[in-house]
Amino acid sequence: MPQQLNNIYKKLIKEYQPLYIEDPFGENDFKSFAAFTAANVENNASVKSKLWIAGDDLTTTNTDRMEMAQAKKSVNAIIIKPNQIGTVTETLNAVRLARQYRWAVVVSHRSGETNDDFIADLAYGVAADGFKLGAPARGERVAKYNRLLEIEAGK
Repeated sequence: MPQQLNNIYKKLIKEYQPLYIEDPFGENDFKSFAAFTAANVENNASVKSKLWIAGDDLTTTNTDRMEMAQAKKSVNAIIIKPNQIGTVTETLNAVRLARQYRWAVVVSHRSGETNDDFIADLAYGVAADGFKLGAPARGERVAKYNRLLEIEAGK
């Protein structure tokens, strides 16, 4: 199955040149991630690379899993979900580790979010390379986009 997925991704990359692919393989398939990253990312561990291969289910904002991913060179980007790991301190530790590895950092909300807009401040505060919110189609998402506008306005 990973080889079939790899072939599909190869065609998509050639045709569409995506900038970002999240969790292209199963949550414990560090080996397939690593082979895919090696084949598709310049310098295999740089925010400057064209294509970000991000770990979400692979890394789960967990420094132990991040260390495994780094050892195997599985990704060059990570999804950071504060409520996935538990505390703000653990979240900041994960961001620091990602920066140490020269991974792109993409802060993300989780499904079932509330109107709490703290995550926008977090993304700004850690100078995230990306912020994943989804379309502004529901109130909890709009609240976060509105907070970004307030941050931009200096409020």
